[in-house]
Parts: sequence; C-alpha cells; structure tokens
Amino acid sequence: MGLLQDADWTGRIFTDGWRAGTGGPPHQAIEPATGTVLAEVGQASAHDALDAARRAEQAQRDWAATPAFERAAVLSRAAVLFEQHAAEIGDWIVRESGSTRFKAGIETNAATAESTEAAALASAPHGELLHSPMPRFSVQRRVPAGVVSVISPFNFPLILSIRSVAPALALGNAVLLKPDPRTAVCGGVVIARIFEEAGLPPGVLQLLPGGIEVGSALIDAPQVRVVSFTGSTPAGRAIGAQAAKTFTRTHLELGGNSALIVLDDVDVAAAASCGAFGNFIHSGQVCMAVGRHLVHESIYEEYVDVLGRKADALRVGDGYRDDVQLGPIIDGEQLDHAKDLVDRSVAAGARLVAGGTHEGLFYRPTVLADCTSDTPAYAEEVFGPVASVRPFSDVDEAVALAADSEFGLSLGVLGNDLATAMSIADRIPSGQVHINDQTVNDDANAPFGGVRASGSSRVGGPHANAEAFTETQWVTLRPTAPTYPF
Repeated sequence: MGLLQDADWTGRIFTDGWRAGTGGPPHQAIEPATGTVLAEVGQASAHDALDAARRAEQAQRDWAATPAFERAAVLSRAAVLFEQHAAEIGDWIVRESGSTRFKAGIETNAATAESTEAAALASAPHGELLHSPMPRFSVQRRVPAGVVSVISPFNFPLILSIRSVAPALALGNAVLLKPDPRTAVCGGVVIARIFEEAGLPPGVLQLLPGGIEVGSALIDAPQVRVVSFTGSTPAGRAIGAQAAKTFTRTHLELGGNSALIVLDDVDVAAAASCGAFGNFIHSGQVCMAVGRHLVHESIYEEYVDVLGRKADALRVGDGYRDDVQLGPIIDGEQLDHAKDLVDRSVAAGARLVAGGTHEGLFYRPTVLADCTSDTPAYAEEVFGPVASVRPFSDVDEAVALAADSEFGLSLGVLGNDLATAMSIADRIPSGQVHINDQTVNDDANAPFGGVRASGSSRVGGPHANAEAFTETQWVTLRPTAPTYPF
C-alpha cells in the first residue's frame, strides 16, 4: 500500500488523528489539466483552528521537553519516508498542482533535504556563554517559540510547506498547517501522513485545510506565537497588520518581479536558456521567476529572437500523461490575470514575439519585446509564463531599471566580467543574488527571502531557521543569592 492509501484521510482534517472538520462539505481536489476530481479533503472551521491551537499548546510542552536527539530521529525518519514515497507524492504534485515530472522531482527532493537539514538543526548548539561583570554564568540561549502557524501557497506546495514545518518541529515547536485549498493534498495531507508514520506525537502537527476564516483564526489564536506565510504581497500585508495587533511574529515570503540583467559579453544562446528556464518553469507560477529581462542593446535583438524561438519550441500540456515542459495554469482566475496583462501590454505597444494564446488552462509561453516601465506585464507580477524584455545602454541604466520595482526577491546577472557583475548586484536591493545564473534557485541549507514588498524575514538554513522559530532568552546562574542593600 502507499502513503495515502494506508490512512483514512479522505474528507478529513488532522488533529489528534483523522476526523471530520466542521467547516462544511469536503473540498474537492481538482486536476487542473483535466478538471477531474482527484479526492475530497476535509474542511476546517475557525472553531477547529482555535481548538487545534489549544491542543497544540499542550502537545508542544512535552515535545519541547523531548530530548533533541529524539526529535532529530523523527525528522530523519521523515526524510527517509519522503524519499521512499517520492513517486507517489510526485504523482500528486503533478496532478493536483499542474506540475511536470521535472518540477515534482524538485519538490520531493527538497522535502527530503529540508527534513534532513532540520534533523541536524534539532541538536545543533542553541546558545552561547556571555561575559558578565557579575560573579555568575551568563548565557544567551534559544528556546522554542511555542505554536507556529504555517500558511502555504499552491505553486510549490510541498516545498513551501515543509520549509517551515520541518525546522519548526525540529526546534521543539508545535505546528498548525493550512495549505492552499487548491493543493491541500500535496501541500498538506502528504506532510501529515509522513510525520504520522515517522512517529511524531499526536497534536504536535495538525492539518487544517480551509478558507480565509481558518487562516485568520490561525493568526489570532492566543497560543500562536509565530506565523509563517508564503503568498501574495497584498495578502502578506493584511496578515502582517492582523498579527501586529497581538504582537505575533510573522515571517512573510511574498511576491516578486525579479530582473535578469544580460550584459554584452555573454553567450547569447546560453543567456536565453537561463532566461527561458527562469521565466517559464512551472508556467511562470514562481515567486522568484524572471519577470524582467534587461538586455544590453548590442545583443538585444539576438536575445529576443533566441528567447522567442525557445518559447515556441516548449511543449505545453498534461504533465501526468504526456512528456511536456509546461503544465496548465492553476485555475481560470490566474489564467485570466496573465492573459489580461499580455493583452493590455500588446495594446500599449509591446511587441508580441511568441505565445499569447491558450487552450483551456494551457497558456503558451509568451515573449513581449520593447517593453517600457508602463508595460503592464513588465511593471506587475504576472505569475504566468510571460517574459518581458527591455534593452539598456550601459551599466548605470541597467542598475536603475532593475532597482525600479517595489519588489526585491531575486536577481540574476549574466556576464563574463565577474567584478562588474558583482558591482551591479551590490547596487540593487535583493534578498538573493545569482551571478551567471537565472533567478529561480533554492537550497535547503540557505536562507530564503526578499526585501521591500517581497517579504520581511528569512527561513532556510540553520541560522535563519533558528532566528525564525525560536525566542532568544537570557539566563544567569549564581552559586548563591547575593545580598542587596535593601
């Protein structure tokens, strides 16, 4: 039997076991490529969320007191289980999120890596001895934050859930997980089943699929001390404002409109390959996707031509049944958003080099040339397979164009002169910089996040994760109590 066949999760939420939620009829998991109903997922209510927070607070005390090596063992078993069940999990990612096999492999490999990194984090040093003017030991240590709410999106549902779930658990927290309803199986049920099989005690991880009211309850619950959210910038602003009322810490990984700067000394074919991958992977539904291609004017037309031909050659279709490179857009609303931006951009004067058409949710990779700051698809985050290309004349102009954005998530610079490339990167606000690579990169041991409207913090890697999911506590120890002049 498989991971999901071995438990009665259909139509249920996960708290102290699998049970019916009180949020209404089960939600249907739909395959975007075909419209097929794949399964039914339980729906939580705000009441369920608040009850789960109370249960989590109780379970967290015992979990935090569990020896670090035992917590590490649970995470290690989870890593093995992710690897053992990669094929089954990958099928769900492909079908439920509209992925390709290649992209699903990225997610399952990342889940194993994130769990492995988290296992090491559990027993890593979490404090230091401080000098003190008093005759005492003075210690700074990290203690679990308590209950952590994780609210994750549809685009990379497994990675963007496990990236917060695994380190939060390893550090002794309890976790309330609310995946996007469109990917509640591969972004939620899968994780709950993995940790159930790995031996995580009941109540330490709870799965609460649902709508806005559930997310709101997972922010307002008094037991919740940290909210880790990945999603759009407008939603992140609203969550940050709501959490501020109760002084709940937030980690917000938000949108982007990342620039790829292509200098005049590059191999144009290789540069266009980077640009195509960074822009079109998962049909552009990636927060750190290349949104703006800034190309030196001396190679501009050649780059546009090569990028357009690459876009035309990409295979678009059902990633579960066919050998394709791009799957469908997640739903009609997101497709209409991308189509509207392209249509308005062409009407405003952008040159349509490739794409611009769709059949159902399958949108062709699209290249728009001669973009300006007012071109809608250049100025806004598309979250679709749309490349906006614009020339620049010198380094100063490239820097100004790249920095002219409310976002600051990822930056790519392609050029043979590494000193020049790095000097450019130093002048552009960005949470991540990739020299001689495209903007979509992610390692389990590296901090991830942006600046400006792209986010407010980092998760990933031992230092950022410890900062994200613990509180810093100062402790002093004296052999005997001192005498004070009172």
